Amino acid sequence: MGEWGFLSSLLDAVQEHSPMVGRFWLVVMLLFRILVLATVGSDVFEDEQEEFVCNTQQPGCKPVCYDAAFPISHYRFLVFHVVVLSAPAALFVIFAVHQAAKPGRGGAPGQRARRLQPFYVGSVVARIAAELGFLLGQALLYGFRVQPLFVCRRRPCPHRVDCFVSRPTEKTVFIHFYFVVGLVSALLSLAELAHLLRKGPPARPGCCQRPQERGPAPGQPAGAAEGPCGPHPRGDLTV
Repeated sequence: MGEWGFLSSLLDAVQEHSPMVGRFWLVVMLLFRILVLATVGSDVFEDEQEEFVCNTQQPGCKPVCYDAAFPISHYRFLVFHVVVLSAPAALFVIFAVHQAAKPGRGGAPGQRARRLQPFYVGSVVARIAAELGFLLGQALLYGFRVQPLFVCRRRPCPHRVDCFVSRPTEKTVFIHFYFVVGLVSALLSLAELAHLLRKGPPARPGCCQRPQERGPAPGQPAGAAEGPCGPHPRGDLTV
């Protein structure tokens, strides 16, 4: 659980920059992915290869048939899925800490948020791409049902060999659960991206939407006035 705790702490640091929908994604990631995979997933798939039984004693036949049935172990595939999904968020946290540590780059919170938002949006886009890619990969590699019987005809097996998978129903239920969680996670990520694009970057500090008219500063032409966001022509001001 140590490596999962480190990953959870990295993801938890992202919530400082996330909108509310992004925090919902974080809850789904921590509870229904990392926690479930660390506590339940390891028990479901720990005997995957040991309990893969084939009706032959031919040396080398069982490993070849297992490789044909499961090109990548279910558990390793799901762990790799979580790591890749967490990578954009972890890279963003590292970048944000690096920017805050630069001399003269701290600034006000609004300025920091404005500088970091494009990189956060990029991390959300990378997360969506990884999510959809792994969902497609899971469907193509394993489908949605673990078959109790796998028929193998690969060499060095001398003939058709029947191999049997342990606890296929339990593994099927787990795969369905994990796929549904992936769909929910992808929808939350898309909603977060839409929210960020609609909201736009934070307003620049000191600027207002309707600048008030001020008198001309010394040396400034009489036809211009300066508001909080800079000089404005007199004709553009709202009286």
